Amino acid sequence: MSNLSDCFFAKMLRFMNGMKSDSNRIPTVAMAVAAGFGVANLYYNQPMLALIAQSFPFSKITLLIPSATQLGYVFGLVLFLPLGDLVDRRRLIVVQFVILALTLVVAALAPTALLLLVASFVVGAASSVAQQIVPFAATLASDSNRGAIVGRVMSGVLCGILLGRTVAGFVATWFGDWRATFWVAVPAMLAAAALMAWKLPTHPPLETIRYPKALASLADLWEEEPVLRRAALSQGALFGSFSVFWTVLSLHLQEPMFKLGADAAGLFALLGVVGIAAAPLSGHIADKRGPTLVVQLGVLITVLAWLPFALWNSILGMIVGVMVLDFGVQSAVVSNQHKIYALRPEARSRINTIFMSGIFIGGAIGSAFGGTIYKLAGWFPTCLFGAAMASIALCLQMIGKSDATPRPPSQA
Repeated sequence: MSNLSDCFFAKMLRFMNGMKSDSNRIPTVAMAVAAGFGVANLYYNQPMLALIAQSFPFSKITLLIPSATQLGYVFGLVLFLPLGDLVDRRRLIVVQFVILALTLVVAALAPTALLLLVASFVVGAASSVAQQIVPFAATLASDSNRGAIVGRVMSGVLCGILLGRTVAGFVATWFGDWRATFWVAVPAMLAAAALMAWKLPTHPPLETIRYPKALASLADLWEEEPVLRRAALSQGALFGSFSVFWTVLSLHLQEPMFKLGADAAGLFALLGVVGIAAAPLSGHIADKRGPTLVVQLGVLITVLAWLPFALWNSILGMIVGVMVLDFGVQSAVVSNQHKIYALRPEARSRINTIFMSGIFIGGAIGSAFGGTIYKLAGWFPTCLFGAAMASIALCLQMIGKSDATPRPPSQA
C-alpha cells in the first residue's frame, strides 16, 4: 500500500512540476482569463432572454437573439480566425477585444429588438477572439504537453461560459434591466485587451500567404483532413445538444411548476464546474493515452445526460443532468482539439476556424430548433431533440473509421 501511495504522489509531483514549468514559459493563466472574458459574451443573453422579451413585447424575433449571437461567432471564426496564421497574433487579439468593447456599448443602447439582434450578431463575431487565444496556446506548447496546456486554457473558456450566464442572470435581476449586463462587460473587455498586450509574446506568422488564399485554403483543409471533418461534425452535434438545454432553461424555469427567474438560470451555470475540472484532466489523459478514447467517452456521457432531463423533470433532475452534460461536452471538445492541432502547425488558426465553425453552427441549430420545439410542444419533446442531436455524434463515433495518424506538416 505504501508503494502504491509513493507511486501516486510521485506522479502527482511530476505533473505539478510540469505545470509550473509550463506556466513560467507560457502565460497560461492570463490566456485562460482573457479567453474566458471573450467567450462569456456569447452567453449573456441566454438567462436574460425572458427579460429581453418583456422589453420588446410586440417583437417576435427576441427568441432568435441567442442564434444570432452564435451565427455571428461563426462569421467571426471564418473571417477573423484565419488572420491568426497571417499576422502577429498578439496585436490581432488586442484589437479584437477593443472592437468587442465598442460593440457591447451598441448592444446596451439598442432601442429596438432588431438593432439588438444585429448588435448580438456583431458581438458574437468579435467574441471569436477567444478562439484566437486557444490555438496560440497550442502553438506555444510542446508536442508532449499540448493537450494539458490547451486543457488549462479551455478551463478559462469554460469559466467564461459558466460565469457569463451567472453574472448576466444576477446583474439583470438585481438592476432590473438586462442592459446593465452589457455595460458591466465593457470595462472587462478593455481590461482583457490590456492584459493580452502585457502578457503575450509577439509571434510572427509561419506562412506568408495572402488573406484570400488563406480563406480559400479552408476548403482544402476540409477536403484533405478526415480527422478534422469528423471532429467538427461530432462536436457540432454535441454543442447543438448543449445549446438546446441552455436556450430553453430560463423559459422552462418560468413555468408555474418552478416560478423562477433569470438569476436561478444563471445559478444553474455554476453547476458546470465539473466541465472546468474535465478540461485539464481530459487534456492530460489525451497526452498519455490518446484523445480518441476520451472523445468517445465524452460523446456517450452527453447522450446519457438527457435521461435525467427527460425522465426527472424537477430541479434536482436538472441539476444532475447539467453536470453530466457539461462533463461530457467539455471532455470531448478538449480531446478533439488535441487531435486537430497536431495536424498542421502552420495552419492551426484555420484548422480552428473549421472546427469551431462546426461547433457553433451546431449550437445555432440547437438554439433555434430547441426554442421553437419548446414553445410548440413543451419540455419532453425538447429533451428528445437534445438527445437526438447528441446521438448524431455517437453515430459518427460508431460508424466512422479509426482516425488516421496525422501527416507531417505541409503547406495548407
